[in-house]
Amino acid sequence: MVQSQSQTPGIVVMGGSGRMGRMLIDVVQASPDCRLVGVTERPGHDWAGRDLGSCLGGADIGVPVTDDPIEVVANAQAVIDFTTPAATLAMSELTAQARAVHVIGTTGLSDEDIAALGPAARHATIVRAGNMSLGVNLLTQVVKQVAAALDADYDIEVIEGHHRHKVDAPSGTALMLGEAAAEGRGVSLADVADRGRDGITGARERGAIGFHAIRGGDIIGEHDVLFAAEGERLTLRHVASDRSVFARGALKAALWGQDKGPGAFDMLDVLGLK
Repeated sequence: MVQSQSQTPGIVVMGGSGRMGRMLIDVVQASPDCRLVGVTERPGHDWAGRDLGSCLGGADIGVPVTDDPIEVVANAQAVIDFTTPAATLAMSELTAQARAVHVIGTTGLSDEDIAALGPAARHATIVRAGNMSLGVNLLTQVVKQVAAALDADYDIEVIEGHHRHKVDAPSGTALMLGEAAAEGRGVSLADVADRGRDGITGARERGAIGFHAIRGGDIIGEHDVLFAAEGERLTLRHVASDRSVFARGALKAALWGQDKGPGAFDMLDVLGLK
């Protein structure tokens, strides 16, 4: 049975003028399984108060861009959010009130920020992941399995590369991969993470999980997990060559969450890997 437009979930995209925002708009508009019902922007932005169509240089399409998201969220079934920690926390209060699915791809969230999402998850479905790519989330499972199979004689290093405009490091994806490796080894990442080496640092500590961040040009996302031992090295690698992989994963999460109750989920839940 084909769904009518009124039956398909209405989706709000946060931060529509940014690179990810525009990609999300394109992916949502191209899908027959949902409707774009609103776009948010920060207060004072040139797009605020206008129709999305005119913002993009065309005719009005009936999709409002607003810096006051209360009304558009109240009429939505899902919000896709790749913005900032402060904006994400503020939006979580609105999605909880609207009982809308909140898909969070925001990076740079602290442990305190993540804990602050807890109250919203008691009322609405939250799907949060450091990376919405389906391939990356499958990679986390492989990393966990390899880390469990190889002992601490194999040094683990996570190397990630992103464009010059990225403001946080290590990336959310790198931390996901580090967490997977630590879980495979049965340790806490907080206890074994080594996030920076400079100067006379001494020998590498056995069992440490190292992180290295590369920033330059227009790199969309490259992640390597290196397992290095005496006489051999194993590298697990994911390369994103098109930002749409994150948008498609986020849309999949928004649609998956439509029949779920309140709770905190991640992409492994969406992929049925838990």
